[in-house]
Amino acid sequence: DGYPQLSAYERKRLKNITENAKFFAALQLHESAARLHQIATKRQPPVTKRAKPKKAEDEIVRRRSMRLQRVDPSGIPVLEMPAQPEEYPQVPAGPLPMVPEDQAENSKLTEGLLTTWMRISEVLLVTVTNLLMMLPRYQDSLTSMVLSEDNIKKVVKYRVCSMAIHPSESIVFVAAGDKSGQLGLWNVNCKAEEGAHTFIPHNDAVSCMHFSPCNPAHLLSLSNETLRCGDVTRAVFDEICRSEESLSSFDFLEDNASTAVVGYWDGDVGVVDRRTPGTSSELSADIGFKRTRTVHVHPVKKQYFVAAGSVDVCVYDVRHLKPKGNKPVSALQGHTKSVASAYFSPVTGNRVVTVCADDKLRHNCNTGRWLTRFRAIWDPKREDCFVVGSMAQPRQIELFHDSGKLLHSFYNPDCLGSVCSINVVHPSKNILVGGNSSGRLHVF
Repeated sequence: DGYPQLSAYERKRLKNITENAKFFAALQLHESAARLHQIATKRQPPVTKRAKPKKAEDEIVRRRSMRLQRVDPSGIPVLEMPAQPEEYPQVPAGPLPMVPEDQAENSKLTEGLLTTWMRISEVLLVTVTNLLMMLPRYQDSLTSMVLSEDNIKKVVKYRVCSMAIHPSESIVFVAAGDKSGQLGLWNVNCKAEEGAHTFIPHNDAVSCMHFSPCNPAHLLSLSNETLRCGDVTRAVFDEICRSEESLSSFDFLEDNASTAVVGYWDGDVGVVDRRTPGTSSELSADIGFKRTRTVHVHPVKKQYFVAAGSVDVCVYDVRHLKPKGNKPVSALQGHTKSVASAYFSPVTGNRVVTVCADDKLRHNCNTGRWLTRFRAIWDPKREDCFVVGSMAQPRQIELFHDSGKLLHSFYNPDCLGSVCSINVVHPSKNILVGGNSSGRLHVF
């Protein structure tokens, strides 16, 4: 008890030494008792001592290159420059021009990419959900989805935290956000280098991203401090909401995307109206969560949304939200560990799929600290099938039926050797995109 800095193992060890000292003292083995008593009472250092380096004469002299000796080929020592910490400029508040990271001003390098985005957004596409396709036929169609080296690209610099796919049926156009605030746009059909460009509209992790359901020329992205709308028609990232409390997720409350529900990392939720002036939320409500990771609006009854938190998954009615004392319409019980996400099924909303660290789908969801947590997402074309990342070898993305049956595994050992934590499925075509922890996207 006198050594609180020691671990339980070290305290137990000292206790055993002390008891042994008393035993030897009873046997009158004075030298041993004194020695053990000295060990027991000696204050232990908090860290293990490093091993002494070997003497120079004991070591074999190894040849070292002039580069490692920091010597110029001419024999003149090279001055060692102190390492400079990597600094990132802070993104200012307010609207930002849609200029790529590596360009001082808009140039023709990105003109083609932005023009493509604008062109495929001019005609509003109506997604038709094929509910008549029988499950065996749907399962057979998945086998035609393959991954090739041409459809793999590093789009953002760091770990992918969110993705969105444009609803166009002519061009595969994907957006990805990483942990540093970068937003990457990739025209998958363009095999040239200028097919992808990176922007920096945020200061930290882009945790949620959606193309507007009524106008896919708008891409909304959310990070801790702000919710922005990238408007390609004006080439600007507008600021919709800025908060002193950290934002975690958002979803549209209406098909016209004028209002949205947002989640906060401290557990609250809020309502944002894009039509009102300013960048503050219209309402902040305490729903009793310690943490809110995702919010998702019901596809049919837009007044309801599901929130996922620490071990909580609850459905709320946005019409009845108030600052305090909110009660859920429904609570989905049974989660015993941290919940990463919860989403309504895309057609009727009668189902909810959740990802939890308790591995209840007989599924390894423990990604560790270096990978983005898994989020199970529904195939927008189906009411009963969802996609989720996997820790299995070979690396793969798995598609499950809502009964828990594994229908298909997307993999290619030659092209996919990493875990794809974040995935997105095209709303009308058989296209799946997986994002990994190094900023690479893989298109099946």
